[in-house]
Amino acid sequence: MADYIFNAQKRETAGKGAARACRREGRIPAVIYGGKQEPVMVSLDPVQVEKALDLTNLYSMNIEVDVEGKKYSVKCQDVQFHPVSDKAIHVDFLRK
Repeated sequence: MADYIFNAQKRETAGKGAARACRREGRIPAVIYGGKQEPVMVSLDPVQVEKALDLTNLYSMNIEVDVEGKKYSVKCQDVQFHPVSDKAIHVDFLRK
């Protein structure tokens, strides 16, 4: 059972330019990796990410990421923050 659920949109491309384009659209780029499968690039709603970051145990929670109907059971591995504004700019999820 998931403690928190993210609704995500799939991103087709990876890399710095694609992540910047995702941020310009007002979303937060993220990646789901591990489990001997190909990584899945997604984008998250910033409001959902901010609410999740307010939780004290985000890194130990069972998280479910719903990517356009396909569900992934993951753990939050890392969150990168902007050095000045301290807002999340990228999230890494690790498959369980």
